Amino acid sequence: MRTWSITVIGALLLMGSCRKEVKQETVTEPELSREISFYTPDSIQIFGDLYELDKHGKTILLFHQGGSNARGEYEPIIPTLIQKGYNILAIDQRVGGQFYGNYNRTLANIPTNGFGDGYGYCDAYNNLESALDFIIDSGFTGDKIVWGSSYSASLGIHLANNRQQDIRAVLAFSPASGNSMKDCLPNAHFETIKIPLLLLRPPHEMERETSKLQSELAKTHGHKTFVPQHGVHGSSMLVASRVGSNVDETWKVVFSFLDTYQ
Repeated sequence: MRTWSITVIGALLLMGSCRKEVKQETVTEPELSREISFYTPDSIQIFGDLYELDKHGKTILLFHQGGSNARGEYEPIIPTLIQKGYNILAIDQRVGGQFYGNYNRTLANIPTNGFGDGYGYCDAYNNLESALDFIIDSGFTGDKIVWGSSYSASLGIHLANNRQQDIRAVLAFSPASGNSMKDCLPNAHFETIKIPLLLLRPPHEMERETSKLQSELAKTHGHKTFVPQHGVHGSSMLVASRVGSNVDETWKVVFSFLDTYQ
């Protein structure tokens, strides 16, 4: 809980010769966020943070990159999204770690955590789908927006394809590919996804032939793509301190995309 003091100025008495005593009263503001957890179909407890403004409003589901966690990766991003009026659910997937100065609560509670020791990237798909179900079951009736970073961007595209009736739009920051993603590559879904999709990559990633082909395939099927002048991998391309440059243009593209379907 955050608290602050409000000084109540004493009013003049009718006679004007005395003043009421100045007093302090404490006003409390309820915390916007709360830690939540839910279980996947295979009984993994997923931890996350829910920022609730209005259950009838739009909700963004934030998913982190490999080696990462919700609080570390999204701490500098969430305030901007809240300021725009979005509810936020940010979870720690079962594949992650301690990037960005925090730790993954979900992995910390799995006896044999599996960054290469039991779980692969594709195994985290049901974490994303369970997060969507959690928001729906919790009574959030507004639009749901999927936001993924690196491997979770690829899984987010997969989720958006499978649950188009429940998802209004998807943002994919640096969708991962390669051998570790061979069973859950996103490219096959570009043709069948009919909801708005924005794919974003930093310039250095677009030097790879696979990234160029992915971007062209997405555009062929009517999806939006964006390559900022400066950027880094994943959702961190929206964080100036991580990019080392101004990121206003990238934020402008993100919000322009989100505004198109309102």
